[in-house]
Amino acid sequence: MRPGSGQIIINGRTVEEYLRRAALEMIMVQPLQITETRDKFDILISSNGGGLRGQAGAMSLGIARALLSYDPTMRATLKRAGFLTRDPREKERQKYGLAGARKRFQFSKR
Repeated sequence: MRPGSGQIIINGRTVEEYLRRAALEMIMVQPLQITETRDKFDILISSNGGGLRGQAGAMSLGIARALLSYDPTMRATLKRAGFLTRDPREKERQKYGLAGARKRFQFSKR
């Protein structure tokens, strides 16, 4: 791997091996493409938890934030494209007396 070749390694594997779908790879590298820095950086990513799609979105946000710290003039481009916005959705907690977060046990009249 030569420096500046644009290689991306995720948890010790290449992007193709780790994400396994071109759509997820596209989601992940969009910040690099919009700022035209795809071949400028070698990226080493450590990721765990969630599904592959969620990880791809998180990697996209991480790459966008790294680009922003490298060159603050990219902020307008990244912000306009929506890459600096975190997805605020989280798993709802399980409530006591219920089967899950919202699922209830079967109602019996008698």
